[in-house]
Amino acid sequence: MRCAAFPFETGIHFRRKTDFFPEEDTTKAYSGFEPEPTRLQTEDNLVALHFKYDQARRRFVEWAQNEIAVVPDFHKRILFSDEAHFWLNGYANKQNCRIWSEANPQVYVETPLHPEKLTVWCALWAGGIIGPYFFKNDEGHNVTVNGDRYRAMITNFFIPELNNHDVQELWFQQDCATCHTARATIYLLKDTFGDRLISRFGPVNWPLRSCDLTPLDYFLWGYVKSLVYADKPQTLDHLEDNIRRVIADIRPQMLEKVIENWTSRLDYIRASGGSPMPEIIFKMTSSWRREHEATPLRVKGDIEDVSSEPDNGD
Repeated sequence: MRCAAFPFETGIHFRRKTDFFPEEDTTKAYSGFEPEPTRLQTEDNLVALHFKYDQARRRFVEWAQNEIAVVPDFHKRILFSDEAHFWLNGYANKQNCRIWSEANPQVYVETPLHPEKLTVWCALWAGGIIGPYFFKNDEGHNVTVNGDRYRAMITNFFIPELNNHDVQELWFQQDCATCHTARATIYLLKDTFGDRLISRFGPVNWPLRSCDLTPLDYFLWGYVKSLVYADKPQTLDHLEDNIRRVIADIRPQMLEKVIENWTSRLDYIRASGGSPMPEIIFKMTSSWRREHEATPLRVKGDIEDVSSEPDNGD
């Protein structure tokens, strides 16, 4: 079964081609046939799905801008949070690493089967950074995050850290990861923040696919990863020390500029009807690092040639 719009062989078509083979040859033919099932989606469904995402983003942006209109420093009161993996070998997570190119560069990266890594959590706001927090088990071994570990971090690390701040003035944001949005997690966070929780299934909905609105995604993780591998750490302890040092060295002035950039992103996304921001380049020169100045992220139409500058991977 083959047509111009669907130029792929189906299992039925393959079987009929082998009907004239002897039984043993048919077995051999099937042994080499390893199809991967792919669900077909119509263009209308994809358009509707993107429209749904864009509408949710537009509603959130309108809500945030209305809050800023009432309380001008509202955006400075939001604790944005996120986790990231740091691989010892500097491996980039293929889920959130993208190469912008007119053609597929067909780049392959050789990595160990089970590379060692750290899973790190931080909360960032105009007033500073809470963290880093490294997820470890009772034996001190590095582990990834799940619902129980995330709630343990909230209870044993994050909430005690908030004692140094006026919690009544702060909002808390988290993305849509399952461990974040479990019912037990939402109840735990509402005990501290009440209605000042921005999350999927929270009082204020955080829209899906909105990493371009998360300062940790569009700034912190890329900035930290651009520095922590400079001395080629050979152990996870060494990498952890580097992460702590780089984050501790981030100055308040840098965070203030990063949060101000967030309001510019609200303007862009509202003007685009909720569409994601286009290709983004974070210009990070050696002088920028030295002076700790946050350069606003550029969007298409205002992109400089930074091909000779260090790349920013997350």
